[in-house]
Amino acid sequence: MATAFRDALAQMLKARFPMLYVESSEEQRVIAEVSAVARDAALVRTPRAVWTWSLTTGLVQPDGAARKGTTEAEDALDAALRVDQPSVLIFKDLHPAHGGGDRPGSPAVVRRLRDLVAAFKSGAVPRTLVLVSPVLHIPADLEKDVTIVDFPLPTEAEIRQVLDGIIAANSASGRIRMALDDRGRERFAKAALGLTLHEAENAFARAMVNDGVLDARDLDVVHEEKRQTVRKSGLLEFVDAAVDLGDVGGLENLKRWLAKRDGSWLAEAAAYGLPAPRGVLITGVPGCGKSLTAKAIAAAWGLPLLRLDVGRVFAGLVGSSEQNMRTAIRTAEATAPCVLWVDEIEKGFSGSASGDSGTSARVFGSFLTWMQEKTRPVFVIATANDIEALPPELLRKGRFDEIFFVDLPTRVERASIWRVHLARRLRNPAVAGELALDDALLAELAGFSEGYSGAEIEQAVVAGLFDAFSERRPLRRDDLVRALASMVPLSVTQAERIDAVRSWADTRAVAATAAEDWDLGGRPGATGAAARPGAPPQRRQGGRAVEF
Repeated sequence: MATAFRDALAQMLKARFPMLYVESSEEQRVIAEVSAVARDAALVRTPRAVWTWSLTTGLVQPDGAARKGTTEAEDALDAALRVDQPSVLIFKDLHPAHGGGDRPGSPAVVRRLRDLVAAFKSGAVPRTLVLVSPVLHIPADLEKDVTIVDFPLPTEAEIRQVLDGIIAANSASGRIRMALDDRGRERFAKAALGLTLHEAENAFARAMVNDGVLDARDLDVVHEEKRQTVRKSGLLEFVDAAVDLGDVGGLENLKRWLAKRDGSWLAEAAAYGLPAPRGVLITGVPGCGKSLTAKAIAAAWGLPLLRLDVGRVFAGLVGSSEQNMRTAIRTAEATAPCVLWVDEIEKGFSGSASGDSGTSARVFGSFLTWMQEKTRPVFVIATANDIEALPPELLRKGRFDEIFFVDLPTRVERASIWRVHLARRLRNPAVAGELALDDALLAELAGFSEGYSGAEIEQAVVAGLFDAFSERRPLRRDDLVRALASMVPLSVTQAERIDAVRSWADTRAVAATAAEDWDLGGRPGATGAAARPGAPPQRRQGGRAVEF
């Protein structure tokens, strides 16, 4: 348990705060921590006896005996008023009486709480009422009387203690084989951050019984438990990252940059004085692998991938957008370490200066402040097609670690993209036939697909397979060439726009393509008429040539 909670609670008990409110679903953990503070004379000077109340047990005395006739909230509060020894009274099920939404609260309970506050303030002995609730709802009548105390989720040390205990208990029996070194255990503990101790214990137990072995592959089980937390928020989407960086053709410069930061949220990186990386902004030509890269990063790093849909933030009741953004940020931080993906960020925040009573500006400001000040290891990946539509304050240093520009693929990258898509779809020998994925074929296809994006190359493979399927025969080279010839690439239809994006990136972004993969004397994908299959490169790669 972080010492911040104990220190804050001790100060409030010594100052004789009459009523505290702790929002948490971990009742037993709250009771244990409050009891530890209340009984410690070094922290509170005057030790307090601890009473508890719930709807099923009634008011339970420090000796464990339950007082008769106190299962109803009104009777329990009346009994609490008569307690005449230094005490902390922890009430667990009082929040339904507070009301909420369209449900009215109980006037009798609220009145008794106000009477109790007045009595505890002026009493001769120190007494404090602690309300524990999974939701935060305070009636207007009590807003000035109650003090909210933040109760953090379990720390890495607490989760590691649970993990070590489970491993020790099951290793002794010999039923489960452990294949985790100290770094592997650290990864498991960090992966479970954001879960309650009960949820973490369930995730670890499920990982063990999954195949009788606990190893690094079982991290997915922990991530599945986190998926439940994310789904409950309704604002973030837990994305299955079923690809890795090997499925992304080209972009070697970006891959190297990412590879150097793998594991940078672990303790061994902290020994170097390194902070967790903030994130990257990936912009460029549509269809060239920006979104695919976001998915691949999470899979390569073994972290959960959360997608923030800015449209959901602005949905709902008037005035709820700011709260939605704060909720989304809290959910992401509770899931950390994780990757937060904001796809086409310009569509969500480009109107932050428009006239909508300032809602967009306030939501955007909250997001910017969090990106600047965040301390939790949440790696933000933002993708954008129209970078000029973004507010300039989002692009300054300190928001993102780097801005990468993804251009149309070079000849080397196109060959890699052809290899990835053909190998993925030609696993059936009957469909592959005599088509050999050798360097000669890939080089020829790369030449024919000059000026095509990765998405367009993928669609050419799909179109060729449809031709082969319609005749119930294996795929042929001519099917792929014909599919390319019948397609008008984006480099032709949007030539002027692509040139404008490249001009912006020349001095403001780093090229995602490695320098050794650039086309000689040319940018990877000419625009205009020269971009047809077989045309020579016309311009150099977009973005600054910085090697990682």
